[in-house]
Amino acid sequence: MLNWEEIQKRYDELTQLLSSPATESSKRHIYQKEHSYLSTLLNKQADIKSLEQQIQQTKEQAQTNTDAELAPLFEAELQDLEIRYKAIIEQLESLLFPPDPLDDRSVFLEIRAGTGGQEAALFAGDLARMYTNYALTKGWKVSIADASQTELKGFREIILHIEGKDVFGHLKHESGVHRVQRVPQTETSGRVHTSTATIAVMPEAEEVELSINPTDLRIDTYRAGGAGGQHVNKTDSAVRITHMPTGLVVACQDERSQHKNKAKAMKMLQSRLFALQREKHEEEMSKKRKEMVGTGERAEKVRTYNFPQNRVTDHQVEMTLKNLDRFIEGAIDEVIQALREKEREDRRKNPVL
Repeated sequence: MLNWEEIQKRYDELTQLLSSPATESSKRHIYQKEHSYLSTLLNKQADIKSLEQQIQQTKEQAQTNTDAELAPLFEAELQDLEIRYKAIIEQLESLLFPPDPLDDRSVFLEIRAGTGGQEAALFAGDLARMYTNYALTKGWKVSIADASQTELKGFREIILHIEGKDVFGHLKHESGVHRVQRVPQTETSGRVHTSTATIAVMPEAEEVELSINPTDLRIDTYRAGGAGGQHVNKTDSAVRITHMPTGLVVACQDERSQHKNKAKAMKMLQSRLFALQREKHEEEMSKKRKEMVGTGERAEKVRTYNFPQNRVTDHQVEMTLKNLDRFIEGAIDEVIQALREKEREDRRKNPVL
């Protein structure tokens, strides 16, 4: 419960500090930022109080009204006030429990085959199709930044570049180990096998957020391979970039032009370095948080796909659905929304104030 008296007291204190010539200039920016935030909170609280009074008055007027023609007007006014009240409460909650500022970013979604050999690679391909179909239902743009395909058309690794609004906010909880239970195509005895694939979802970094020294990079070009049209293998259009200080390696062969492949590979590298930087920051901020929810190499399984029983279970929200046939084709929004709601509930437990 917020102590509005304390918030008002702190706001008045900051107002005095900002108006005082004795206040150090180095601290003014910090004070101004807090002052602005508290001012917004107090304004929202004033709006809420005003709407509560209007709602109460309208209810009282409706109860004492004897004119039948005015009754619908009171009802409509009350509905309008309650809609505005709900909206202002949501705005206040957003201020107190702000969402991840990276939620609106596009992402690089990396899928790697885990344990299970060829079956794991086929499962990685299924997941790539699942996320591609889901992204298309959201109106997002999907392209393959890099891929390593097997002879059975599975993927040892595939990296999707998914561009659009609020992509990271929807997909960030997909990171981790995904487990599949089914009879593999390569199994002749009909036995159910368990295989895994790992997923890493990285928000696309903006160039202003980190600078990369060109001397830290080794850039190699080579001929693209795999399915891709008649242009493949004719020119050295594929690009591989190695970041020497960290050992990170990215590659892109999706575009026909070496220049475009290099630009996309640089975006991937920036995003990986940004994710690495963010992970280190989170580790410094809270080692315990990492143990609880995982921030890097997450060994815990996040979801199980059981094909014989047409069942999918998300272990993060303990949700089980009996529609795996539809889920694996991209109908994953029910679980995505449950994960987002869990995140919102977790935020409410840790308000800014």
